[in-house]
Amino acid sequence: MKKLFLTASVAGILLFNSCSTVPLTGRSRFDLVSNDQVLPMAFQAYSTFLTENKSAVLPASNAQALKVKTVGSRLITAVKSYMNSNNYGNLIADYQWEVNVVQNNEKNAWCMPGGKIVVYTGILSVTQDDAGLATVMGHEIAHAIAGHSAERMSQEMVAQGIGAAAGVALSKNPKTQSIFNTLYGVGTPVAMLKFSRNQELEADRLGLIFMAMAGYNPQNATAFWNRMSAASAGAQKPAEFLSTHPSDATRIAQIQKYLPEAQQYYKK
Repeated sequence: MKKLFLTASVAGILLFNSCSTVPLTGRSRFDLVSNDQVLPMAFQAYSTFLTENKSAVLPASNAQALKVKTVGSRLITAVKSYMNSNNYGNLIADYQWEVNVVQNNEKNAWCMPGGKIVVYTGILSVTQDDAGLATVMGHEIAHAIAGHSAERMSQEMVAQGIGAAAGVALSKNPKTQSIFNTLYGVGTPVAMLKFSRNQELEADRLGLIFMAMAGYNPQNATAFWNRMSAASAGAQKPAEFLSTHPSDATRIAQIQKYLPEAQQYYKK
């Protein structure tokens, strides 16, 4: 009984001392790991992914790659501007932004902590235009800005009884490395960051704001998600991009609620 009480007390102290706030939404999140600990793991995983998929990475001169990189650059500029002007600049100070397009039929895209972005060509038939691309990329960047990866990793570490100390390289701990690899799909044919449905909806909300800041009308987001829903209709399993996401109806309904807020940030 004493051991149980002690464990609960330690967990409570960790929770109290390991909370931060998500930019824009103000939600309190549980952060047991810092950027100093998670970014090196993300950078290494991203580098490994690009090496393993070297033949599929489109050159910057490719028309599809140029389109994606252009939209990505506008989003990154908008995010930097917001974060730096609202005293959140420290959260992205060590980001090493990078956008790559991979030739793969999967309808998928992701952004690792530190701004490491990949868009698969398979999703371009659904994004169709710059606003569609901004919807997808803004959503993925939002996951990184909201610290969803560190939050999920922190939750898993607590569940498995793993502690973390400042300045300690988590990548040297087999257990934390395993958690990271599982969350990111490292070692699988298609990388996929695994988030909770609440985190997905938060990324939708932030993504709409980021695309609006970058000059893309957030009202176009519903058209993209309708196309994404139609593209996945009748499939034996949902597209990777939708595999852990809220239902189409739930997402679109929530996006409609978020639009008035996002529209305030939109300037043509």
